Parts: sequence; structure tokens; C-alpha cells
Amino acid sequence: MTLSIEQCTDRAEWDAAINAALGHPMQLWGWGQTKAAHNWTVDRVLVKDTAGVLVGSAQLLFRRLPFPFRSLAYIARGPQAAAGCSADVLDAVADYVKSMHRSVVLSIEPDWELDSPPAKALSAEGWRRSPNTILIGRTLILDLQRSEDELLAAMTKKTRQYIRKSGREALSYRRVSREELPGCLAVYRMTAERAGFGIHADGYYLDIFDNLGEHSPVFAAFDGDEVVAFLWLATSAGTAFELYGGMNDAGQNLRANFTLKWTAITAMKERGVRRYDFNGLLNDGVSQFKFGFADHEDMLAGTWDMPLSRLYPVYARALPLARTSVRKTLALVAAAPTALAGLRKRAARNNRPQ
Repeated sequence: MTLSIEQCTDRAEWDAAINAALGHPMQLWGWGQTKAAHNWTVDRVLVKDTAGVLVGSAQLLFRRLPFPFRSLAYIARGPQAAAGCSADVLDAVADYVKSMHRSVVLSIEPDWELDSPPAKALSAEGWRRSPNTILIGRTLILDLQRSEDELLAAMTKKTRQYIRKSGREALSYRRVSREELPGCLAVYRMTAERAGFGIHADGYYLDIFDNLGEHSPVFAAFDGDEVVAFLWLATSAGTAFELYGGMNDAGQNLRANFTLKWTAITAMKERGVRRYDFNGLLNDGVSQFKFGFADHEDMLAGTWDMPLSRLYPVYARALPLARTSVRKTLALVAAAPTALAGLRKRAARNNRPQ
């Protein structure tokens, strides 16, 4: 299939294309806009066939690397591709990155099930599995097209009980305004200090909230005017994706995270979002909490590299220090720093993935 690449510089056109394809919120304009303000560059491309029909798209993030590697190209939970076009779209995007950006590698973490045809075809198409995982492939995704009764029935009995119990406490659960975000970030700093993981300055999170707008809802449990727990999402028409969360001692004691998560899930269902991604499962207490909300788990395709330069073997094998530097950079700016080995266990002890 002969495909062409067009850069997209119009936000409305871009977001409309992503939502029409039920793409991931990390492919929305506002997500790339935030990354571009925090040490990345971004390029958004539309992929069309010979008749000018849109068959794919990809928001490309680039991170400068030391000489002579030039840059790393990365697609978070993309690309979007029409049915049967995934391999051709990826080929076109990889050729574009190689010719226009001369990156050493294109790394992807597509939002595809591991056993799906596009994922199964990656190896045969020349893609290589990468150990440099950013977004954890093992996760839990709820089908929000199921009824609330069906969603509740899939939960453990204990989870349903705690939802009812914490919902009866003297707490209110609702969406957070921008003026209330400092209360959430204060809880986040407390959570990070307790669990021992690093976080960004407040400005980073405010940028996400501002740049994603309606695509970045934050929900919180309030004791009067005080935030005792919060849950931050990124959403597209297709997917709601958990970004950050935390609780203070009062929130823990009242098990506010149970009703809070159910509040977020039902709000996304009411919005018409089709799926709710808990963003990663590890062998830890937080994952056990997540498991209480479903009777299954999901495995996505994982992390794959397309070498674009003869220097790729050097980048991948002979320069471990450079690889470590890239992984640390990605962990600070991408959506899941639990991928960084040194932070994985600490980040897993709380309800935040990034």
C-alpha cells in the first residue's frame, strides 16, 4: 500500500482525528503540547492513502541524544491505524522519522492487545522487542460499555463493600476545579514522600491540566474543603487513562480510594468513554487494590524498537550509560516512571503511575 505523510499543525483537526479513531489520550494535542514544554519536541503526522483517505496518525515525541545518535523518536500508545493498515502505517511513519528527523530509533508502545493481529505482526515486520519499557504492558482495562451492574458484579465482594462503606463516610466526591488543584498536589507531595518516589514541580501538572483541558479531569474526595484523596485522568473519546493519585492519612483511614475510583469510572462511563485503563499492574499492594475492580487483566503489546540507523547496535548494546540516561529522561516526562528499574518498587506503593 502506497501511503503519504502530512504534518498536522491544527489542534482541532488533530484531536478530531484521534477521537474518531478512538485513539489514546496520550496521542491528543494537549499531551504533546505539555511534553514540548518539558524538554521534548513533537511532530504530529497524518497518514493517507493514494485517494487522500486518512488511514493513520501518530504523535511523535523526540528526545535529543548525545552525538552521534541525534535523537530518540517515541510514540506513546500509538499509532492510530485503520483496520488492516497497521503495518503499512508504521512503515510510513518509520520512513518519515528516518528521513526527516534522522533518529537512531523509533520506539513504540501501541495500545494493542498482545494477541491482536497488529501486535503479532511486529516481529515479522522488523520490529525488535525493547527492554526500555516506559508504559507497563500488563494492565487492567474496564469495558465501560458494560452496565454499572455488570461492572460491579465483576468486582470482588470486598471491593463492593468498601465502595459502599467509604461512600457513607462524611466525605464528598466530585470533580476538581483548577483552583482546587493545589490541595491535590499537596496530597501528592505527601504521598511521594511517604512512598519514596520523585515527582515534578507543580508547574508540570498544571501544564497537563491546562493543555489537555476537558481531556484531563481530576476527581477528589473532600472532607469539608480539604482534599483527602485524588485521582487524575487523561481521557479521549476511546479511553480514560489513570495518571496520578494519592491519599493522606485521613483518606487512607476512610478508604476513600474505593469510592473515589468508582466515582471516576462512572463519570467516564457517563461521558461515553469506552474503556478505562488502570495504567499498569505490578506484584504489589496497589495492584491488588486494582484487581478488586475486575475479574481479569489485560496484556498490551509492550515496547518495540525499529532501528533507523547503523548506529542502533551501538546505542542498544555498547553504550549502556546512554541507554540509562534515556530511560531516566523518559521516566521523568512520560506517563509511567514505574518502568525505570530503580523507581519501580517505590512508585508501585501508591496509586499513581507517572
